Amino acid sequence: MGTTGKPGRGRAGDAYRRVIGLTGPLLPCVSFLGRLPTATIQFGSVLLVARTHGSLTTAGLTGGALALGEVVCGPLVGRLADRHGQRTVVLAFSLVNAVAVAVLVAGALAGLPAPALVLLGAVAGATVPLVGPLARARLVALARRSGASEATVGAALSFESTLDELSFVLGPALVGLAAVLAHPAYAMAAAAALVATCGTAFALHPTSHATTPAGEHPGRPADPPAHARVEAVPPGSPSSVPGVTGPLRTRAPRPPMPPGVPGLFAALALQGAVFGACQAGITAFTGRLGQADQAGLVYAAMGVMSAVAGLAMAAVPERVGARTRWRLATGAALALSLPLLGARGLPALYAVVTVLGVAYAPHLITVFGLLERAVAPSRLAETMGVATSALVGGQALAVAVTGRLAETHGPAAAFAVASAAAGLTFVLALTVRPATYAGDPGNALHARVPDTPPAARDRRRD
Repeated sequence: MGTTGKPGRGRAGDAYRRVIGLTGPLLPCVSFLGRLPTATIQFGSVLLVARTHGSLTTAGLTGGALALGEVVCGPLVGRLADRHGQRTVVLAFSLVNAVAVAVLVAGALAGLPAPALVLLGAVAGATVPLVGPLARARLVALARRSGASEATVGAALSFESTLDELSFVLGPALVGLAAVLAHPAYAMAAAAALVATCGTAFALHPTSHATTPAGEHPGRPADPPAHARVEAVPPGSPSSVPGVTGPLRTRAPRPPMPPGVPGLFAALALQGAVFGACQAGITAFTGRLGQADQAGLVYAAMGVMSAVAGLAMAAVPERVGARTRWRLATGAALALSLPLLGARGLPALYAVVTVLGVAYAPHLITVFGLLERAVAPSRLAETMGVATSALVGGQALAVAVTGRLAETHGPAAAFAVASAAAGLTFVLALTVRPATYAGDPGNALHARVPDTPPAARDRRRD
């Protein structure tokens, strides 16, 4: 996304080398393995309970409770990380989540009743450490603090979205492989081990200091902004202010979410609905052909193509502004989803779904980039948590609704919902005008760095 005149491939390669230079080679590996359990336990919990209890209803309720727990508690995890730093929060949630997943596996194998399994599923979802969203926030913080260009920040978002795509392709595939060769419990146990080890490694990685709120770095006193609140202190405590008993503790008020941000969250929820409706439609389509085992492979083909498109985003010239990219990605998703309604036969389904994947990662990368620019830096992790919850929630709701539609009216009904959701996302891209955060960062993790001349920045505001 630079303006150097290099070919797109060389520009992208340089951008990704700068991104790896910010983190070192270990952090991407740890963060990828740390987010893999999130993609594993959702599908794995359904297969596990279906195998142990022989009830798709109980399996669906358990998987739904897990997704609901993640959706509800994801923003809380992000808010805690913004306030206390990622190290403590990710470490605690990783260890608790590992225990919760292990208990869910043990409960399913022990034949616990459905209500108990639903409760255990909700706990497993509520304790997900959100390694993916927090890795994205950490990498952006590292880029901003180093004074990196907007091209590098964009490449960082592309890189993180690609890791997300790969994890959500590989996770269910590993669960399916374990279910065929042995038992889903093995995949769930591996997920518990991964979140305990790699989640801990991600939490303790030296780059976690990049997201430590100002004033909490060892040896560096806080420098609160003038508008910070003064909190009450216990009587009798020493104070550095003459005539005042007790230390003065200050905390900056949380800046509000800008007006355009809810529209971006809605776009992600609709993108999740497209995912969910396509998933239900693909499952129904392959089932009617008597090749239900192909559903996961078809969906994986879409994910792989999306990951490739995500990596290629770093080669997009910077003169193509974020809002233009948003409109192009959502318009492409709408246009490419329409052939699903007329697909006949498995080869046609593979072709249409694979091509449709081209539009997904560019949309997600662009919306995450718009969010990063719109919100106060001190709320970045919380924003990424809400964004992920919107995506997961939209997908879970769409799967539940369109699954029933596909059963009664055929896969075309589910695909029609996917196209409708893509159309609404396109409408949002045309109408929502997210602004760039311009407030006083105060105790923020990083500040927006004006790395391009005013004329160039004006050209990007299309």
